[in-house]
Amino acid sequence: MRLHLLFLFLFLHVKGQLMKHLRSCTLMICLVLSFVPTFLSAQFYTLETENLRLAYYGQTHAYMVKHVARCFERSLGFYKNLFQYTPSEKVTVLLHDFGDFGNASAGAVPKNHITVGIEPIFYAYETIPANERMNWFMNHETVHLVAQDMASGKDKFFRSIFLGKVMPTSETPISMLFSYWTSPRVYSPRWYHEGIAVFLETWMSGGYGRALGAYDEMVFRTLIREEKPIFDLLGLESAGTRMDFQVGVNAYLYGTRFFSFLAREYGPESLIEWTSRKKGSKGYFVSQFKNVYGLSLDDAWSNWIDKEKGFQVSNLTRIRENSTTPYRTLTKQALGSVSRPFYDARRGRLYAAVYYPGRVPHIASIDVKSGRIDRICDVKGAALYYVTSLAYDEDNDKLFYTTDHSEWRDLRVVNLKTGKTETLIKEGRVGDLVFNRADGSLWGLRHEFGMSTLVRIPKPYNEWNQIHTLSYGQELYDLDISPDGKQLIGTYVEINGKQSLVRMKIQDLLRNRFNPELIEDFGDYLPSNFVFSQDGNYLYGSSYYTGVSNIFRYEFATDEMNVITNCETGFFRPVPVSDDSLIVFRYSSDGFTPVAIPLTSGVRANAIVFWGNEVGEKHPVVKTWMAGKPGHIQEIDIDSLTISSGKFRGLSSIRLASAYPIVEGYKEYPAFGMRFNFSTPVPMHHIDITATYTPHPDLPKDERWHGYLSYKYINWNLYAVYNGADFYDLFGPTKASRKGYILGLEYKKTLLFDRPRTMDYVVNVAGFWGLEKLPDYQNISTSYDKFLTADILWTYKHKTASLGAFDHEKGWQWEIAASSSYVNGVFYPQLYTNFDLGFPTFIPHSSIWFRSSTGFAIGDRDEPFANFYFGGFGNNWVDFQTEKRYRKHYSFPGMELNAVGGTNYGKLLMEWTMPPIRFHRLGFKSFYSPWMRIAFFSTGIVTNIDDATDRRSLANVGAQVDFRILMLSHLKMTFSLGYAVAMEKHRAPSEEFMISLKIL
Repeated sequence: MRLHLLFLFLFLHVKGQLMKHLRSCTLMICLVLSFVPTFLSAQFYTLETENLRLAYYGQTHAYMVKHVARCFERSLGFYKNLFQYTPSEKVTVLLHDFGDFGNASAGAVPKNHITVGIEPIFYAYETIPANERMNWFMNHETVHLVAQDMASGKDKFFRSIFLGKVMPTSETPISMLFSYWTSPRVYSPRWYHEGIAVFLETWMSGGYGRALGAYDEMVFRTLIREEKPIFDLLGLESAGTRMDFQVGVNAYLYGTRFFSFLAREYGPESLIEWTSRKKGSKGYFVSQFKNVYGLSLDDAWSNWIDKEKGFQVSNLTRIRENSTTPYRTLTKQALGSVSRPFYDARRGRLYAAVYYPGRVPHIASIDVKSGRIDRICDVKGAALYYVTSLAYDEDNDKLFYTTDHSEWRDLRVVNLKTGKTETLIKEGRVGDLVFNRADGSLWGLRHEFGMSTLVRIPKPYNEWNQIHTLSYGQELYDLDISPDGKQLIGTYVEINGKQSLVRMKIQDLLRNRFNPELIEDFGDYLPSNFVFSQDGNYLYGSSYYTGVSNIFRYEFATDEMNVITNCETGFFRPVPVSDDSLIVFRYSSDGFTPVAIPLTSGVRANAIVFWGNEVGEKHPVVKTWMAGKPGHIQEIDIDSLTISSGKFRGLSSIRLASAYPIVEGYKEYPAFGMRFNFSTPVPMHHIDITATYTPHPDLPKDERWHGYLSYKYINWNLYAVYNGADFYDLFGPTKASRKGYILGLEYKKTLLFDRPRTMDYVVNVAGFWGLEKLPDYQNISTSYDKFLTADILWTYKHKTASLGAFDHEKGWQWEIAASSSYVNGVFYPQLYTNFDLGFPTFIPHSSIWFRSSTGFAIGDRDEPFANFYFGGFGNNWVDFQTEKRYRKHYSFPGMELNAVGGTNYGKLLMEWTMPPIRFHRLGFKSFYSPWMRIAFFSTGIVTNIDDATDRRSLANVGAQVDFRILMLSHLKMTFSLGYAVAMEKHRAPSEEFMISLKIL
């Protein structure tokens, strides 16, 4: 009754405004469409060789185009020789500047492509080698293409049958089978692809890379020291990349380690044979492993774990030959990834940003005596490993920090006294912050156009001033400023990979003199996290100089650098707190933990043995796999290899990507036909065509043919449908097929992209001819078979989740939808709005959400076009839409589909999502379930609120359990079971059971 009155109050409150504005809804939509920019796009340029199509946006990136092309040609030439590989087609490499840190990805389906973010990379904890990044990207990403594109005779046969490599789509799930037939090695786990890529990139650069990385050694040494299990094959895929603070990075760590083990035990040539796809090889990576090594993959993995344990015990013994540094742990839990920390002596507090599973990333205040951790503020768009760039203004109790680390960074500040946060510079792209206490300025590094710029940000911190832009390939990071404000230090990286600790005078920098002075050359190991002591006489930092990350101290008076710790795992991010102690962060398998250590001298630390070094010593052939140094890249004459260059040809470059047979459902009958996919090399234009035929004699002849055409260009989608059929109509009660013709145009526009905040709208206009059922309601017949519709949906989201989450855990979302149908000379406008609000519970990865919806339409209550309809879970037995369909405004589990209708309504759903249960070993390598989760919900709805005669008030309670299933490592499915009971006054309760398998 209370819910009923609430809806009635809300309706009466807004009814007047709705009546006033609904009639102008159709006019508004038409105006929006008329002013939307038409077919405007970014201008791309290309450079093409026989092997490469290099696309880049704007002339600001042109300076690096030839360098990137040379790097690619050299990498491809190396792999052609090593794998005896002939590319099936030209590779499209797309350069972009969408983020402040460099990254890259590659794929071979449907076309060979590499996408490269051109900005400098980050070096936190030396998780990434300081190699010249374009050289490194191409060495790494090109082997992904080789492993995925390389084809045996069988693969080539299917590619000829399907006219290309098939990209699986949820609309035609049979495409999954065809995709595997044309490119079977794509369907291997990520650790497999990253393992071979990291192994080869390391030896291609002369042994410099993550296969000989000190961070990787630390990870596995720590697992053995802590007697933690090393994930088995299935555990790594199902849990290791979700519940660990390093999430997906574990695929790199484990894959690299296992490939190095195989190279050490069986020779590096065996890796090439395993990852090659040629005559006599097996398509599935597991079968090919048995074919090459003569034992099962599980047995080999177990052998590696046994060898790893013995190897790390030996290294721990080496470390313990000298006294290890004592430490006192300051918190009860590890903090996952951490930023640079700062010590507040007045409060006895340590400030650092933290990022660990179960909590949204945030800046924390840590009491060094009690270990209590208090949240100061959340960090939006946190980065893995370093979380945010943090700077401390001690005099004014302020912390400066950065957000949006996978995009363009914002500069923000939080007041420690009030807790108030403020954005200072939006998308300033500045990080690596350091505060100059002498003049109150901020210093940092700005990334743009692929280069780093040292900048100064004076009060009031709303604009940056350029100090010096480094040449391409030169980078500076880990900045700090002396207490007197006269010196700036940092780690300086040159294009050849050399890195060193340097200092510069602030006065010189302000006079445009950039002359880094060498403090210490650490050779192949990065000097990291160096900071000034409180008196400015010393520098404290960390380095893997011995293979283990220990703390070093540099004394200005004597010009000496000495190691001052001997750690078994790794010490990082030192914070001077007194003359005789430091706070440092100690690495553990759960992340970084603050500990207090004494300041001592005369410390000795032995060098450890690297697993990768043993590969090189036992199999020196890997030392011959060096593809050349970055400085020698100029030897490739890219001008002579260039076939063409200039502006990218758009629609004229569209080509057939694949064609394959499909089956669909139309009403109760199967339809058979073909699907054709066309696209351009730079993914701008897409055309999809399907044509099917239903041979069943009971179907009228004018309904036996079915067709669908879609042309997509950037934000536009022009589509046409004839007797629309749908694969999922073959299964279950939900039907999407419709008799008749549809011609429509859709436009999508993003108004705000500041994750987790996004705002967008979708406008759609369509004409319908010959329809028997309403487009959105399968059980409701049309009153007239020819009509036009116009819709606009505006959505604003601000939803977040903690590390390791499977769903959003807090935030809100607001949707406003306006539509109008023009039927037989009459307009039927509708307006509805949805608002969702959620917050986490005290249980990690559990949350409670309230999801509300209310709507109003103008028209006769007996007119189908003037009504909203509700009912059912909505999931089909086999489906491709979201498994949580009960969250949709049109869903009402417990009732039949479209069983409840009304010209207006109010609805409220409460949902409690339980934390997922993770399975370490449920299934097989090719088909397994990593997790399941349960959600409970209850819904109340009132329709026809303004009319007591036709008013209906209903409530339901229900639950749904979802099992995630992964097939062939990449094909995601969700198996769902649901049950709900619906109740209505004066009617018997009704119940609904739901079973559904969501594909892709």
